Amino acid sequence: MPNYDYIIIGAGASGLLLADALGRDDFFSNKSILLLDKDIKNSNDRTWCFWENRPGEFDTILHKTWPEIYFAGKALKLATNISPYQYKMLRGIDFYESYLEKIKGYSNITFTQEKVNSILEIEHEVRVNTEESSYTAKKVFNSIFDYKKLFNQTKYPILQQHFLGWFVKTEKPVFNAEQATFMDFSIPQKGNTRFMYVLPFSEKEALVEYTLFSENTLDKEEYENAIKSYLKDKLAIAEYTITEVEQGNIPMTCFDFSTANSNRILNIGIAGGWAKPSTGYTFYNSTKKVRKLIYHLKSNKPLSKFSKKTRFWYYDLLLLDILKKDNSLGQSIFEAMFTKRKPQLILKFLDEKTTFWEELQLIWACPKIPFIKALFARLF
Repeated sequence: MPNYDYIIIGAGASGLLLADALGRDDFFSNKSILLLDKDIKNSNDRTWCFWENRPGEFDTILHKTWPEIYFAGKALKLATNISPYQYKMLRGIDFYESYLEKIKGYSNITFTQEKVNSILEIEHEVRVNTEESSYTAKKVFNSIFDYKKLFNQTKYPILQQHFLGWFVKTEKPVFNAEQATFMDFSIPQKGNTRFMYVLPFSEKEALVEYTLFSENTLDKEEYENAIKSYLKDKLAIAEYTITEVEQGNIPMTCFDFSTANSNRILNIGIAGGWAKPSTGYTFYNSTKKVRKLIYHLKSNKPLSKFSKKTRFWYYDLLLLDILKKDNSLGQSIFEAMFTKRKPQLILKFLDEKTTFWEELQLIWACPKIPFIKALFARLF
């Protein structure tokens, strides 16, 4: 049975970021590392978006950047430059190709295409069983996510960020290629938090996505009808071609994912709670988590001690408590923030880089009664 120092399960964003971080750090040059994934990672199965206020490590493989964003609610229509930030988009296929090529250059890392069936911790090692073989390791980093553990508890609310997007190509120039629609709440809410998300790549090409923050997903036809209606009624687009389709689901919860970790097994990515609970943004959050994990490993600390809660976790929890109780309040909360505060401050807050005083300013801009009720419910 082949034995490794580390096994990384999943060659998605978190798995590849971790594998690359280990491979290029001389501290781990004597560690043998196995990367496992059921797929060969040669398709564009997803896109990731994030914002940065400076040049970043992914700039050479970005698909598009936008200097402006657009936000719309019931009363607000805001088109604004977000300098010094830029909104950035990275396609899955470009990320996979770049990082798998990097990993080929690390002699101590092996990438194997196999589906993992089980993970078993025994005495002083962890056994990973795949459909083809079995492997052992001193430490395992697992990115396989299962909703079941979330639904088996009631302490923390569980919402889902679920979406379906069409990559469309139009006959006539209709899009502003310099402006990304961050959230457009001017569509029917139907008792939920629903918005359109538009990323134009040119005047004739864009990703148009229907997104919800809610408990339950929809039938595919309902997402499609919403996009059709938006293209026709809001964007006045009559003729278009759908070139690709993107669909996804991200958990929105403050559930303590660290309870599933041990001294030898650490869940990473969405499986480790690396998605920001209030927004679902995962990719950029994972880059920060990986940096902290590398430091943690160098310090020789148990994996069970890696995760810790911050005050931003409590802010996210209050928002999710509110949306769980009344899912229609999302539009009014986000619209209040964008009406009363600068988008740069909102992005800084969502990036968890604000000071406590800045956070109080943002919270004070929101409808106060729902937050006060949610706070008292958690305290008492």
